[in-house]
Amino acid sequence: MQRSVMISGGSRGIGAAIAERLLREGHRLSLGVRDPAALAAGLERQGRRPDGGQLQIHPYDARSRCGADDSAEAWVAATASAWGGIDAVVHSAGIVSRTPFLFPPGEEAAVQGLLEVNLMGPWRLSRAVWPHLVASGDGRVISLVSMSGKRIKGRLAAYGVSKFALMGLCQAMRNEGWEAGIRVTALCPGWVNTAMAAAVDTIPKAAMTQPEDLAATVAHLLTLPPAAVPFELAVNCVLESGC
Repeated sequence: MQRSVMISGGSRGIGAAIAERLLREGHRLSLGVRDPAALAAGLERQGRRPDGGQLQIHPYDARSRCGADDSAEAWVAATASAWGGIDAVVHSAGIVSRTPFLFPPGEEAAVQGLLEVNLMGPWRLSRAVWPHLVASGDGRVISLVSMSGKRIKGRLAAYGVSKFALMGLCQAMRNEGWEAGIRVTALCPGWVNTAMAAAVDTIPKAAMTQPEDLAATVAHLLTLPPAAVPFELAVNCVLESGC
């Protein structure tokens, strides 16, 4: 089944791998990125030109708020206008922070910035696309929540708190959209071999979950009937008791 899918954070890492996989499987993709020109140039160097048919690229900043500069609303409107509807959204955009619980003076703004991207970004985008998911009758929302949305290890408080909040948002969206046929999945990987894990030296990169593995998982989720879509999917590259 071909779907019309919006993907945030589709220019690199996990989001780029998801986009590549879904394109190969014939889905129509609309990628929301902060620098559309740079992504378009990179794709053209690979011999792939976004033409508004199977692949679109739009400006999107997860930090933009409702109002005249709401890039989520503009992105959704442009995508729906081009294709006549939207069937799924994949929230892959996110940032990491090492801010601890006892953060030093002056770092509160960094915590707020993290919540803007990791929580409010998916919230605003989901609200904007919601009427189209309802109209689809089989809408899907897939959020890259991370294992940090299930437990907090060490002292990285701000990042974990933002992901716990995103998990709560996923639960609320699941409840809100169930009767309309919308199915929500919180995808929770541990360490993934991306730039975010570049400094990790306790796990070999080859032993980490690979972006392509998560892309295959997302592609599979889009094929499942509503009665078989999992809400929470933990993806572990190391053994974690209870997770």
